[in-house]
Parts: sequence; C-alpha cells; structure tokens
Amino acid sequence: MRRRNLAGTAAVAGTVALVAGLVQSANATEPNQTGAAGSPTGITTISTGWTIPWGASWLPDGSSALVTERNSFKVFKVTPSGTRTEVGSVPNSQTTGGEGGLMGLAVDPGWASNHYVYFMHTSSDGNRIARMTYDGKPLSGYKALLQGIKKNKYHNGGRLAFGPDGYLYATTGDAQNGADAQDRNSLNGKILRLTKDGKPAPGNPFSNYVFSLGHRNPQGIAFDAQGRLWEAELGQSSKDELNLIKAGKNYGWPTCEGSCSVSGMTNPKKTWGVAEASPSGIAIVDGAVYMAALRGERLWQIPINADNENVGTAKAYYVGTYGRLRSVTKVPGANQLWLSTTNADGNGGEPAGSDKIFRVTIG
Repeated sequence: MRRRNLAGTAAVAGTVALVAGLVQSANATEPNQTGAAGSPTGITTISTGWTIPWGASWLPDGSSALVTERNSFKVFKVTPSGTRTEVGSVPNSQTTGGEGGLMGLAVDPGWASNHYVYFMHTSSDGNRIARMTYDGKPLSGYKALLQGIKKNKYHNGGRLAFGPDGYLYATTGDAQNGADAQDRNSLNGKILRLTKDGKPAPGNPFSNYVFSLGHRNPQGIAFDAQGRLWEAELGQSSKDELNLIKAGKNYGWPTCEGSCSVSGMTNPKKTWGVAEASPSGIAIVDGAVYMAALRGERLWQIPINADNENVGTAKAYYVGTYGRLRSVTKVPGANQLWLSTTNADGNGGEPAGSDKIFRVTIG
C-alpha cells in the first residue's frame, strides 16, 4: 500500500516549507519528544451504553468532548466524569450497511468565538465534510463544505483533525476502487487539506484538495509535538501501516501493501499483520503513537523520535480484553487517553448499547 515520492517539484517543496514553518511556530512551547515513552498504568471505564462511538474531539477548554455514534448519527457531549448529554444529530446522514455513517469530527480551534464543529459523514450522494454550530444549545446551522467523496460499503476513511497550521485534514478511503487512490484529481484514497470554509488549503501540492495520495482506508491521523502528521491505515490482506505523512507523497496503494521497493513510493514507518492490528484511531501522548486496533483487539504503543523519523519497538496492551478498539483521543493537559470500543459494529458480535469509553492513564 504506498509509496511514490512526488515531493521533488518546487510546488511541493514550497508546501513542505510552508507547513513546517507554521508547525514549528505553533509547537515551540510543547515538550520535546525523545522516544523514551511512558506506558499505560491504568484503565477506567468512564461511560457505557454506546452503540459504535466512532469519533471524539475535545472542546478547547478541556471540560468535555463531543462524541459521534456512527449508525445513529447522534452527537453527545461527554464530561471527564462520564456524564453524557445528547446535543443533536447530523442531518442528511445515512449508513452504507458497512463502515459508512457519521464518522469523524473536529472542533474548530477557534471554537470559543465561532462555535464551529466539523463532521465527516455518509449521505445519499457520497461522503461529505460538513460544518455545524454548537454553542451549548442543540447542533444547528448545517452546511456541506465538501461533497463528491465517493462512498461504498467499506473503505470510507472518515477521520478529521485540525493541524497546527490551522487547516482541516481529512482521511478518505478508496471506496473499494484502488485506482482512485492513485488519481490526483480524485478525492478518494487520500488525505485532504482544506480551509474552514471548505476550500483547498493554500499551498496544497497539486493545487486541489489533495495533500497525500495512495491510501487504501486511512482511519487515524494525529500531529506530534514537532507538527509531523502520522497516519494509521488498514491493509487488505497482509500488512497494516503506520505512515509519516508529507505533502505530495504517494503511499503506494494499490501498487504496494506495506513496504515495497517500487521507485518513488513512500514506505511506512511500521507494519503489522492484519490479524494483530486493523487500525482505526490514533493519538500521540508522551512521545508515542497510540493506535487502536479493531481486528487485533489491542492498543498499540509505538515510540517516535523527535530528532529523526525513526520509530521504536511497538508494544501491545489490553490484548483481547475489551474487544474491538476504535477511537483513541488525547485528553487535553494530561497524559491520558480516551479509548472507545465498537463491539456492536457487526464484527464484534455484541448487541447495541454494549460499547464503552475508557480513560487510559500514561505514566
């Protein structure tokens, strides 16, 4: 799955310099990552009664997070104590009978002034990115920002995250058509980068929405303290991946799955057999990527290095203990994660309402 380095053009080089400069400034006060990561020291159940909680994003004040349910299209506010309040639903949403529905969300970094929240969801015409307003009252003001992302039963991507450059990053699956992942003009099989109003972000390498290409089904993205973008991706039958994403690069799918020697393609930093991973969300805490595994039913920890692009030895936690793990989200101001299950997604064999959200402490 991956690999074609397209960063040799002047346009891409300019993009890389632009993003790197913004990132360095935005992260100047963050702690340095050494690769000597801590480890999970405790896990506590904070909320029960969920049915496929897919995405989570904290409000800037750290007092609560918003959480989506994939098939109900509902959005909930959840406090650190576990109090859950429904705040509305996302209009025009529908399922695909598989992996589509209401997926990722991202709270605007300027939420205190604009109260914007962004969602990725499946609709009648495909997957789309939409914006709504949440100001403590029910969600309102639905506006579709980007449409035309192809949908399918599987491979819908769906994760959203704001970068330190202030732009919105989105993962899209290949919608079970691998050729689209290699098409620079297709929105599928990509990581997209867009403005808060849904336009292509300035400096994108191909002068459209595409930031990177050659992805099969990316479901996890997170930025480290140096502003580097990491991504977790579901493989087909042999290798799942952790990638370090750079502007304009080609991560190989469908030519490559896992590492390969095809000229111009960018290899992953770490791979796993699909039975031990099948990754979804990721978060970065204390110098390590934490990656939720669906089929693998475990939480992977992968130390990363602040001074180079090397990663350390991956360690697995909670193997088979809690079932299919979907979302992992850093708790603001603490070395903690929120970790959710999706055992009610049809593959976990559990009934509706059986999913949970945990708090994991890193020490």
